[in-house]
Amino acid sequence: MLLVLWVFVGYMLAQALLIAILWTATQLGVSFGQVGQAVLSTVLSAAVYLLSLLIVLGVPWLVKRRRIGKEDLGLSRLPTWKDIGLAPAGFVVYLVGSVVLLAIISTLIPAIDMDQVQQNGFENIGHRYEYVLAFATLVVIAPIAEEVLFRGYLYGKLRSKVPVWAAILLVSGLFAAIHGQWNVAVDVFALSIVLCILRELTGSIWSGILLHMLKNGVAFYFLFVSPMIV
Repeated sequence: MLLVLWVFVGYMLAQALLIAILWTATQLGVSFGQVGQAVLSTVLSAAVYLLSLLIVLGVPWLVKRRRIGKEDLGLSRLPTWKDIGLAPAGFVVYLVGSVVLLAIISTLIPAIDMDQVQQNGFENIGHRYEYVLAFATLVVIAPIAEEVLFRGYLYGKLRSKVPVWAAILLVSGLFAAIHGQWNVAVDVFALSIVLCILRELTGSIWSGILLHMLKNGVAFYFLFVSPMIV
C-alpha cells in the first residue's frame, strides 16, 4: 500500500508543482494568452508525465540508491509480433469487460452519470496543428508514460511482493482513481486489468502500450475525427 500511495503522491505532486510554476509565472507578469489551448495542453501533459516519472523513479534512487532497470519497467526487450497480435485481442476483451462493468455499476449506483463527457484539455480546437498535438498527446505520449509508470514500475514492483490478483487490483484501482470521473474510472479500471494481464503474459509492457494506443486512438477518432466527417 505504501508503494501504491507513493505513486499516487508522485503523480499528484507533479501536477501541484506545475500549478505552482504556472501561478508564479502569472504573478511575475507572464501571459499565456497568446499560447494556443492545444499547445499549452500538450506541453503541460508532457511535463506532468515527465515530472511524475522523475519523482516516482528518481526519489527512491536518490534516497536509497535503488537502481531501476529496464526489466523492472517491462522494457527489457523490443516489441515482438506476439505483442502486436495480443494488442487487438486485448482490445476486444477490454471492450467486453468495460461494457459489463459499466452496466453493473450503473445498476448498483444509478446516481452515477455514465454519459459524462471526459475533459481532455483539447476542447474547442479547430486548426490542423491542434489536432496533430491532440493526437500526439492522447494517443502517443499518454499511453507510453502511463504504461511505464503503472504497468511498468508499479505493477513490476508489486508483482514481487503480493499475489498477481492483488497487484492487478491495486494498480487498476489507482489508475481508475487518478482519472477522477466515475464513468471514466470504471472504463479505465477494466482497461488496466487487461493491460496488467498482458504484462503478466508477455513479461513486457509493449503489448499494453499498443493496446492503450489503440484504445485512445479509437476514442480520438470518435471525439475529433468523426464529428468533422458528419
